[in-house]
Amino acid sequence: MRFHRLIILLVILFFASFWWAGGNAILPAATSFKSDLPLQQTLTVSGHAATFGSRLYRIIFFKKAVAAKLAPAKKDYVPLKNIPLPLQQAVIAVEDNRFYHHFGLDMEGIFRAALVNLQTGSVLEGGSTITQQLVKNLFLSQEQTMGRKLEEVLLALDMELHYSKDEILEMYLNTIYFGSNAYGIGPASHIYFAKPPSSLNLAECALLAGLPNAPSIYSPYVNYAAAKQRQAVVLAAMVRNGYIGPSLAQEARVAPLKLARQ
Repeated sequence: MRFHRLIILLVILFFASFWWAGGNAILPAATSFKSDLPLQQTLTVSGHAATFGSRLYRIIFFKKAVAAKLAPAKKDYVPLKNIPLPLQQAVIAVEDNRFYHHFGLDMEGIFRAALVNLQTGSVLEGGSTITQQLVKNLFLSQEQTMGRKLEEVLLALDMELHYSKDEILEMYLNTIYFGSNAYGIGPASHIYFAKPPSSLNLAECALLAGLPNAPSIYSPYVNYAAAKQRQAVVLAAMVRNGYIGPSLAQEARVAPLKLARQ
């Protein structure tokens, strides 16, 4: 029953996203779209037709589209089993603490963010899940429009239908930007600590987990003090969510960090 409701929601969001994002060019696109087009190849149509074609490809051939987008990261791709559990927990705690309990959209988080934003009169919280961030990084631009947001929601639901939570977390950790030209946890671990992810300790995991929020601000190579403050926020989130105890968090906070570039 839940699956059928999800399918209905997908259909509604599918048409809503095209309505808001200029999807009225369905007929021109349908006549020129070819399903065997490589994902990276520019469609030989223009405007809304090309946009519709790429969207249709993602919907029908979702796993192929994801694989094509992940292909450039294949050389540095790190399986989840080689990513320390504390790093996984740190990212979940600070980015999406209900990751294993939602279906791609965290309605509780959305309502909480909306309440905070209304109370403050500014956008302080976004409510995006790890799944939403992943599909945005893979497929979407950074423009803040209703059409793009609806497409993000649709793709997040599609992602949850096709992949397990662990697979989604693995892809996220291998594609997210950590600053210093490091895309993915493999390059980030080497750029910041000159070691593979499997060798990271808790202090290093917490520092890396805090970077994606604002790499240009929290990079230890840019502002070491800000990086340490963000590390403390991550450790506190891990304590709050029951991943570690206060004493272990304190040990990690004061532990020396041996950066690859001193």
